[in-house]
Amino acid sequence: MSSKPNAIQSQRLLIIDFGSQYTQLIARRVREAGVYCEILPFDVGPDVIRDFAPRGVILSGGPESVTEGRSPRIDEAVFELGVPLLGICYGMHALATQFGGEVVSSSAREFGHADVTTVMPSKLLGEPTQRSVWMSHGDKVATLPQGFELLAQTANAPIAAMMDQSRDIYAVQFHPEVTHSEGGRELYQEFARTICGCEPLWTPENIAEQAIVSMREQVGDSHVLLGLSGGVDSSVVAALLARAIGDQLTCVFVDNGLLRKNERDQVEAAFAPSKALNLNLIVVDAADEFLGKLSGESDPEGKRKIIGNTFIEVFERESNKLEGIEWLAQGTIYPDVIESAASKYGKAHVIKSHHNVGGLPDRMKLKLLEPLRELFKDEVREVGVALGLPAELVYRHPFPGPGLGVRILGEIHQSYAEVLREADAIFIEELRAADLYDAVSQAFAVYLPVKSVGVVGDARRYEHVIALRAVATTDFMTATWAELPYAFIGKVSNRIINEIEGVSRVVYDVSSKPPATIEWE
Repeated sequence: MSSKPNAIQSQRLLIIDFGSQYTQLIARRVREAGVYCEILPFDVGPDVIRDFAPRGVILSGGPESVTEGRSPRIDEAVFELGVPLLGICYGMHALATQFGGEVVSSSAREFGHADVTTVMPSKLLGEPTQRSVWMSHGDKVATLPQGFELLAQTANAPIAAMMDQSRDIYAVQFHPEVTHSEGGRELYQEFARTICGCEPLWTPENIAEQAIVSMREQVGDSHVLLGLSGGVDSSVVAALLARAIGDQLTCVFVDNGLLRKNERDQVEAAFAPSKALNLNLIVVDAADEFLGKLSGESDPEGKRKIIGNTFIEVFERESNKLEGIEWLAQGTIYPDVIESAASKYGKAHVIKSHHNVGGLPDRMKLKLLEPLRELFKDEVREVGVALGLPAELVYRHPFPGPGLGVRILGEIHQSYAEVLREADAIFIEELRAADLYDAVSQAFAVYLPVKSVGVVGDARRYEHVIALRAVATTDFMTATWAELPYAFIGKVSNRIINEIEGVSRVVYDVSSKPPATIEWE
């Protein structure tokens, strides 16, 4: 938590998390409105809430039911702030019960699409109208608390929104943060900027300027080592640091043998001394070291940890060769922190670990510098644009830190990596040729160690399977599978099978996130 907010964080909102799967999306919507916000768990101490001094508080949804005796309650410190409140789903139920209303279990639960009708004008929802929204609840408010008015309803929830306009307290049963909810972005903007009176200070230009000033003060005269992958995150970190500390920055690119086709050459060309960033770049060939340590390991978490530890060892060796290195910079972003359950905010279950989350080994005497740790992926891209980075770099599809290591299922062999590199390159090449690359948020190939019979020419082929994965998303917290044209998928499949001897079959992944993750491991 930013106990001492900088200028662009001074007008901020607080989100109290009751465990909703959508809490991070609430934060994203508030930031899209140009207002900084942070998330704290519902059981945080009252002193922390008061010290945060928000201009407004949003109460998230959650999996619990207020009809059960041990359900989470809103800390009274929230009400003592005297600022506007907005309850979402469970947050609405908690407000209703703590102000004397009644919440009951609903016999007609609502999950998914619903039509909500506003019955009176308000600052939050505007004039009376009907809108399509996303519901996810089993309880409903049966009796309004004293002082509250009915604001909206649905067929199954007679009280779908309520307000106490005199105290600027609002609550809605639906989830406006989800893209399926019509007018959701506008709702959060109205709450953050009109009702709470926050100015839109949280902009890409301001974020970049503040990060540069902050890192310059933090680093001082010391030197920084950055692991540069050529992806969006580390490239934006490089651009920020180059402007903050200039030649005090040294970038290290590690060829771990698990890169995309021609990745090393592209990175060396993009960050050559003749380019705008003019970085001091060191390239380390450590492919044999990584592949050797991964030999025999098939567990996804085991592979991630081996790759992460080996990266640290390589950086440690390189830092020992340089004088004055006191910091290791990383492109850690907010979703990495969330999915690793390392967030200072929440109590999430571990979905997968990230090699760049969780700090450094005690033996490393470098301090950690993570200027993007509080940013979502789309915010990172916007900062990159504000810094003047080329579009082909800023809008490049994400590539995981462990590289192809988490796109080769099971044990990793060099031959598998070579096949996957070629298949992935064909997929991306065809996406660009069909003008579909920018229409999807991330696309890649996955190597499946399952053999399948095929016939190429007149010869029988018994080789492994390649899966193609393409998703559409704005924040990478949720994603839908990309509905690419059948003819396009067929063309990619034919090329992969005909041009790569080690493949007998190609399949397409039609899983969304959740329940699946974007990466396969």
